[in-house]
Amino acid sequence: MKHTIVIVDDHLLIARAIAGIIDNFPEYSVLYEAEHGKALIEKFKVAKNVPDIVLLDVTMPVMDGFETAKWIKTNHPAVLVIALSMQDDEVSLIKMIKAGAKGYLLKNIHPAELKAALDTLISKGQYFPDWATSKVFSTITDEQQAKPTSVSFTERENEFLKYCCTEMTYKEIAEKMFCSPRTVEGYRDALFEKLGLKTRVGLAVYALKNNHAGE
Repeated sequence: MKHTIVIVDDHLLIARAIAGIIDNFPEYSVLYEAEHGKALIEKFKVAKNVPDIVLLDVTMPVMDGFETAKWIKTNHPAVLVIALSMQDDEVSLIKMIKAGAKGYLLKNIHPAELKAALDTLISKGQYFPDWATSKVFSTITDEQQAKPTSVSFTERENEFLKYCCTEMTYKEIAEKMFCSPRTVEGYRDALFEKLGLKTRVGLAVYALKNNHAGE
C-alpha cells in the first residue's frame, strides 16, 4: 500500500511540481495540496484526508509552517512532517524541529534526494540533510555538553535569549530592548559564559530546547 502525502505551500506551481515528482515514486501518492495551515486543518476534519506525511512550507500567509507543525504535533502526532524552505536558515530549522518537524528540505533539491528523504522518514522516523546536521546538530552536541545543569538568568538576559530565536540582527534586538548594541553584546557574552556556548545558534538551540523562546 502506498504512503500518502499532502503538500502545504502557498505557491501553487511549486506544490503541483512537487506533487508531480512524488506521483512518479511507486511507493507514494499525493492526496491533495493546501495553500496554508488553516486550509489543511479544514481538510483534516475528514479522516480520509489525514495522510502519513505532510510536506510543509515554512513561510506562508494565514497560518505559517511553525504554527501548522505545532497543530499537527498536538492533534495528529502520528503524521510525519517534513519542512520545506527556500533557504538553509538555522533559526527556522531549529524552530521547525521544536514545533515537531521530523525533517527539513530545501525546495531546490534533486528528485532523487526527495525520494531518499521520504524513504528515510518512513524507515527511521526522521530525515535531516548533511547541511542541517553540520549547522545545527553539531552545535547542540558540541556546545551544550558544557551547559550547566542549573542556570539562572536576569530578566533582561531572558528577554535577549528570546530574541536570539528570531532573524533580527543584534542592532535590531538592541532597538527592541531600548538599549545600545554594546549592552546587547554584554547580555550575549554573559549568556555565553553562563551556558558554555560560543555562537548565537547555540543560544537559539538552548532557548528552544528549554522553553525560553516565547511564542
